[in-house]
Amino acid sequence: MTLAQALFLAVLQGVSELFPISSLGHTILVPAVLGWHNIDRTDPTFLAFVVVLHLGTAIALLVFYRDEWIAIVKALVASVARGKLDPANREESIGWRLVVGTIPVGILGVILEAPVRHLFASPAVAAAFLAVNGGIMFLGEYLRRRERTALDRPDIPIEGMSYGQSVLVGLAQSAALLPGISRSGASIVAGLLCDLDHESAARYSFLLATPVILAASLLEIPKLFAPGAHLVAFEAVAGGVLAAIAAYCSVAFLTRYFKNNDLRPFGWYCLIAGTVCFVLARMGVIS
Repeated sequence: MTLAQALFLAVLQGVSELFPISSLGHTILVPAVLGWHNIDRTDPTFLAFVVVLHLGTAIALLVFYRDEWIAIVKALVASVARGKLDPANREESIGWRLVVGTIPVGILGVILEAPVRHLFASPAVAAAFLAVNGGIMFLGEYLRRRERTALDRPDIPIEGMSYGQSVLVGLAQSAALLPGISRSGASIVAGLLCDLDHESAARYSFLLATPVILAASLLEIPKLFAPGAHLVAFEAVAGGVLAAIAAYCSVAFLTRYFKNNDLRPFGWYCLIAGTVCFVLARMGVIS
């Protein structure tokens, strides 16, 4: 892996992890489209590099939502200390919903991540799932508009979600184990169907992703000490910093974007890019 490739992949990770376009799908498809066959995604040095990129992304999310995370952690500690919940405390309510929503992601991630990625890590399959990801976003927007028209239900704040709905959003985020399915896209769609507006669904998705990405990165830290991992130390550090910057800019943009916009432009991108890459993969143009 050259330095230019490392920096490109770092920006790609920082953007595609938070934009609803699937970071895993893009790390499979983009090198294949560009003909970067010198990159072995199973090599310990590459895995160590990816760990640092994910750490950079998680740190960017923590920094962006630092004030909210400080308030949430304080509220959670206080609720544990007094031994009961305070439904009137907004940060406490959001915090426990994040805890509940993280459980299915953590369990399914530990059980399924390695076998699922090994089974599906091919450009054709990643492209197919990327197109499906676009369809999920279109379907989510359609169902939400239909519910608003038929039932006239008002939007609710994050703390107004039930714990069952929090689990559903967590389960939706677990779909990102499939290459091409976006973590943020699936969880935002689930949030919309739980009566959050786009801005709140995106914020809850990003808050929920923060401990998941951070924990997954910390669990993978032993890969940094794999034989030969020091060979990509400079690329990893530079990539981690660049991924953090890209992720911070991405979440800053998306929080503003979802104030007045929806998922459909990302749906079109995923549908078109996924279909084109699938055709190219089936033709043998990319592999």
